[in-house]
Amino acid sequence: RDHCRNLQWEVESFVPLIALVFFYLQNNTIKTSRYNVFNFLPLNLFEQFQRLANAYFLVLLFLQLIPQISSLAWYTTVIPLMVVLSITAVKDAIDDMVKWLPGPLADILLLSSSEPYSLTYIETAELDGPEITEPGLFLLHFSSGKVTCESPNNKLDKFTGILTYKGKDFTLDHDKLLLRGCIIRNTDWCYGLLVFLFHLGPDTKLMQNCGKSTFKRTHMDHLLNVLVVWIFLFLGSMCFILAIGHGIWENKKGYYFQNYLPWEEYVPSSAVSAILVFWSYFIILNTMVPISLYVSVEIIRLGNSCYINWDRKMFYAPKNSPAQARTTTLNEELGQVKYVFSDKTGTLTQNIMVFNKCSINGMFYGMHAATKKFVLTSMFQETEKVDFSYNKLADPKFSFYDKTLVEAVKKGDRWVHLFFLSLSLCHTVMSEEKVEGKLVYQAQSPDESALVTAARNFGFVFRYRTSETIAVVEMGETKVYQLLAILDFSNVRKRMSIVGRTPEDRVMLFCKGADTILCQLLHPSCRFLRDVTMEHLDDFAIEGLRTLMVAYRELDNSFFQAWSKKHSEVCLSLENREHKMSNVYEEIEKDLMLLGATAIEDKLQDGVPETVATLNKAQIKMWVLTGDKQETAVNIAYACNIFEEEMDGMFIVEGKNNETVLQELRSARDKMKPESLLESDPVNIYLTSKPQILRIPEEVPNGNYGLIINGCSLAYALEGNLELELVRTACMCKGVICCRMTPLQKAQVVEMVKRYKKVVTLAIGDGANDVSMIKAAHIGVGISGQEGMQAMLNSDYAFSQFHYLQRLLLVHGRWSYNRMCKFLSYFFYKNFAFTLVHFWYAFFSGFSAQTVYDTWFITFYNLVYTSLPVLGLSLFDQDVNETWSLRFPELYEPGQHNLYFNKKEFVKCLVHGIYSSFVLFFIPMGTIYNSVRSDGKEISDYQSFSLIVQTSLLWVVTMQIALETTYWTTISHIFTWGSLGFYFCILFFLYSDGLCLMFPNLFQFLGVARNTLNLPQMWLSIVLSVVLCILPVIGYQFLKPLFWPVNVDKIMDRIHLCTKLPLPPPTRTKLKYASCRRSAYAFSHKQGFGALITSGKILRSRVSKKNSFLFKK
Repeated sequence: RDHCRNLQWEVESFVPLIALVFFYLQNNTIKTSRYNVFNFLPLNLFEQFQRLANAYFLVLLFLQLIPQISSLAWYTTVIPLMVVLSITAVKDAIDDMVKWLPGPLADILLLSSSEPYSLTYIETAELDGPEITEPGLFLLHFSSGKVTCESPNNKLDKFTGILTYKGKDFTLDHDKLLLRGCIIRNTDWCYGLLVFLFHLGPDTKLMQNCGKSTFKRTHMDHLLNVLVVWIFLFLGSMCFILAIGHGIWENKKGYYFQNYLPWEEYVPSSAVSAILVFWSYFIILNTMVPISLYVSVEIIRLGNSCYINWDRKMFYAPKNSPAQARTTTLNEELGQVKYVFSDKTGTLTQNIMVFNKCSINGMFYGMHAATKKFVLTSMFQETEKVDFSYNKLADPKFSFYDKTLVEAVKKGDRWVHLFFLSLSLCHTVMSEEKVEGKLVYQAQSPDESALVTAARNFGFVFRYRTSETIAVVEMGETKVYQLLAILDFSNVRKRMSIVGRTPEDRVMLFCKGADTILCQLLHPSCRFLRDVTMEHLDDFAIEGLRTLMVAYRELDNSFFQAWSKKHSEVCLSLENREHKMSNVYEEIEKDLMLLGATAIEDKLQDGVPETVATLNKAQIKMWVLTGDKQETAVNIAYACNIFEEEMDGMFIVEGKNNETVLQELRSARDKMKPESLLESDPVNIYLTSKPQILRIPEEVPNGNYGLIINGCSLAYALEGNLELELVRTACMCKGVICCRMTPLQKAQVVEMVKRYKKVVTLAIGDGANDVSMIKAAHIGVGISGQEGMQAMLNSDYAFSQFHYLQRLLLVHGRWSYNRMCKFLSYFFYKNFAFTLVHFWYAFFSGFSAQTVYDTWFITFYNLVYTSLPVLGLSLFDQDVNETWSLRFPELYEPGQHNLYFNKKEFVKCLVHGIYSSFVLFFIPMGTIYNSVRSDGKEISDYQSFSLIVQTSLLWVVTMQIALETTYWTTISHIFTWGSLGFYFCILFFLYSDGLCLMFPNLFQFLGVARNTLNLPQMWLSIVLSVVLCILPVIGYQFLKPLFWPVNVDKIMDRIHLCTKLPLPPPTRTKLKYASCRRSAYAFSHKQGFGALITSGKILRSRVSKKNSFLFKK
């Protein structure tokens, strides 16, 4: 790409300009899927053959095409392989089709809008959290020009360009850019120039932050690939042993029996024969890795995905929105999650601020169930809402439940009136009234809007403002206040003030801000009132409410004039302007008179604290990754139980260089685990000895800690060696808050944990700014909320409420993981037991690569006889029901450590399969050895032996799956015992006289069924085989909890005990909030509209407007 892009146009108006751009572009679709029509077949096949089992069967197919070694027809592999590849390809195509996202226009350089000075109000919640900004360009109409701008990048807050118009250059910055993903508010129309023309979709700043779509594979898939390699090596070893045995047998015996068993012409010696037999056994023993394994896995995943889609308890009725499993490949991964990375706004919260309580002149208001919860004194009756019908300008959506405050307003309480007057004046909210009486407030944050709305409902209505005045309707009477100065909010000052002149010609300063700051600015006479108000603030904080103090000061006119002159001089200063401004502000913001305090509830989504507490019990760690400010994020963390007051420590990383960040991280680690800084620490020794291995072992701290880090510090922490320090420190903490993050940083944090920790990660969010981390995590969950559909469309699972996450993980995820582990253990076992009988049989058949079973039994074993029982187990089994799964989140822990199916469990399956195959071969052989029928005829022929072995095998594997099943349903009984009965039906059909006489080459076991099934030796063989194969399993299951108990065993004992007693009532999660911590920032996320208001750019010619009724009293 060129370093910059040049855009030129020669048009006479904006409409042709935009039309020309659209004609040039024609299509601006943004592709969020990984396939298209041209790359689907090769890319999908490439992905499927990354499964080593599929590649193994492809090699096997080529071997079967060689007649000298093939003992099975080629189509026995081709057809199943094609079916598997086709089913998986169709599923992948369907999963991918829903991820096509048609996108709106690209990033647009704003040229003109319907608002004064071409202001355009936009909501950027999808980009960096809730925020309203006001990009504007002072050029309204021009016919030609040139824009030179930077090349595409992912920096949301930066844009550099130059507009050349009529020979003059004008600088362009990000305030002039409308980013893709933002929502235009309160603006009728706007025109703009599309930038980055050549590749609109991928080049937008939003898409640059979204990351690439990747094919997600589960840890189980990766494990299966490893196990397939193991099986392959084990298979090769067996074939090698059997080939050597064949060579020895042919050399010592077969050579002398060529008259009866002649060698083929292409076999000159026993060595060549042994090589050919090696490959023959390689084909015969291919069922060690049955191709039906992957078909069964896909069916199981599909079934468990349907359970999620059908779950009525995850259906959100207000939006008619069910839960969606948008992929069918990650279900068992849901049962292994260790880290949850969550967005804040719209995910944990509703982004709805509610004026909840307040303290005015030492009086506490709002003590009665202000949030529609039940009153303590009347647990089952809702309190009545305050009636605001007396106020025609009241917001009908506003609710309050303490009538004493309204009565105080109506009685004309001086302090109450002054309190609400300060709320109606001290803000940077802008008002719009297109219909008389219908006010729309535009605020930098929902906090400010909630305060102004509260004042509006209690009779102090902010009506409109200009650059010099503010109009307030006070108890029905309109008063216009002269706006003298706005002392805007900043993160350092933690307060804002306005200076105004009342209609009575009094100069007043109104201030609101953090109690920790305002307490130092109060007049000494307010000491008693301050103490009472602080007690009220403590009560507010205990409930997790966002608090701030409100104060005022009446100024002497001459003092203000002197201060105003000094203020004007500082405004013109070119050096250290901000510092000088702060000093000037402090001269006037002192000796304040306290009015009271407000408490705002940042409404969480329903059940969020309980959900987080439940996930904590399941040893799932929560990290909040947000673009929001630190104070708000921390407040939400306490409200959600991510942080608790009882924590042993809280670390804040806010360094602005590598050295500081490193020192802060090591200081935190020193407190959590001092020995982790020593060279003798096991983890340090491990990392030193294996520098190439990035996996960091789990480190246990000496208590519960929390970590807070901002985006600036995170930028340093994610570089070089600091990344290792960050992940070690953060992963020892119970909860982590990362604030002021860009979307790309969110993805980087997720990737960091994936890279250094052998864990499963889940990211959940609702906006376009969360897409990158949703794609980066092992599992991405989208909340279909207020911020568009992009997060949901890029997610693996989607639903409408955060609290559904606990059901997704603890119920569906845990069941899916348990079922998949049982399925794999049983599937490998039954195929080892089935296949390895050939190994023992080879020692009694001259290593001739002859099969021990009937050909039709080999064909139907995995396809018919054993398919339904294992599917029934994998689709319907439950160790405990959903109630106990949620009541005891600790049951989730085995999945996090992958205890139920791993390499160790696989070895157990292999050993168990070898033992069972040994029993299944030698017990039948022993029962019929040198035995005869009642009529004196021998029964130790090949066909009778084959039937006895295969029948014993089916009984053994059926009893084995019956032992594994913990939740029996009618379907389970039908699948398990019905399959066994179906085997005998098929047996009589395949071995019937008619079929064998019609097709003698295909059906050669004539009359074997009726002649063998009535033999007592056969039933003796079945009973002995079942007993010898099942007894060790029963003994192991009985002894394991006694001698090698794990936490889950103890919990299961508690559940079994509880099932015998009445079900105890559910424990109510106690929500804990900090008593000494307050979030006193009911302000915007950045500096407010103060400079914009005083500049006069929002001033309308109000007389010329049709809605001149705004001046009416």
